[in-house]
Amino acid sequence: MRLFLTQSGMYLLFQPKGSEGLPLRHFSQQHQCEAMAPKKAKKRIEGANSNVFSMFEQAQIQEFKEAFTIMDQNRDGFIDKADLRDTFAALGRLNVKNEEIDEMIKEAPGPINFTVFLTMFGEKLKGADPEETILNAFKVFDPEGKGLKSAYIKEMLMTQGERFSQEEIDQMFAAFPPDISGNLDYKNLVHVITHGEEKD
Repeated sequence: MRLFLTQSGMYLLFQPKGSEGLPLRHFSQQHQCEAMAPKKAKKRIEGANSNVFSMFEQAQIQEFKEAFTIMDQNRDGFIDKADLRDTFAALGRLNVKNEEIDEMIKEAPGPINFTVFLTMFGEKLKGADPEETILNAFKVFDPEGKGLKSAYIKEMLMTQGERFSQEEIDQMFAAFPPDISGNLDYKNLVHVITHGEEKD
């Protein structure tokens, strides 16, 4: 049974429907992704972290770029409030409060282009253990801690990234059956992925 998911693979797991086939640009230099930033934002971005691209391997940067492209719903090169709201809507979360989205946007030092996005992830991932990292990926889509719909997880695992077969899906849900509401106990799943055994 395949249960290992990489940190960046978790982000790909939650791609909204219809996101396959988007044109992805490969950004290997900081200046390429800042070309569209306003002058005021460029100053703040330049000071963010010029080494951000050296923090990750090229494959990781590409996976982060794919996640960024999916979240940049209006394709303007920046993630803003409207993009976050559209991303949450695509994930079935229609009741996200404006205050929650404002708090997310405030975490950035300025407009969120790809360099800022990558810097924010780099800062959050420094020193994070694999279990915490994977849990945080799930928690983005489950801020209230109620669980994720197993039907959605099944669809994503079978249609995105390294696709699971029906047999692999059946094995996973046999080992981690959904609760009465149809939600997957992802905390236990993450514990098994990272520790190889169920929590007591």
